[in-house]
Amino acid sequence: MTPNFILLQAGGGPPGCGGGGMSTIGMLLIMFAIFYFMLIRPQQKKAKEHNEMLKNLKKGDEVVTTGGIIGRIAGITDQFVTLEIQEKVRVKLMRSHITGKTGTAAAEAAPDGK
Repeated sequence: MTPNFILLQAGGGPPGCGGGGMSTIGMLLIMFAIFYFMLIRPQQKKAKEHNEMLKNLKKGDEVVTTGGIIGRIAGITDQFVTLEIQEKVRVKLMRSHITGKTGTAAAEAAPDGK
């Protein structure tokens, strides 16, 4: 009987596989760079813009919440926002649940005012 095993070379890979660890490390670095520039960096930029928008909110701004409610800011504190969604109808919610601003600038950008 002959033993069923492969002798490994001193380089750490099976016989016939050249290159070694440097090409593997290089490929891993390239993959990380691709993930960073395609996924991580744009996500961080988007989060930074959202936080900046939340900091710049003021009374009277028209905003959209994560639940899709559109309202005008009637009151604002560090953590909470009071939205007036209809005359004399107000909702208090966390500032972080505001998705974005709407209003006259968005309406003017749309064709035919729709």
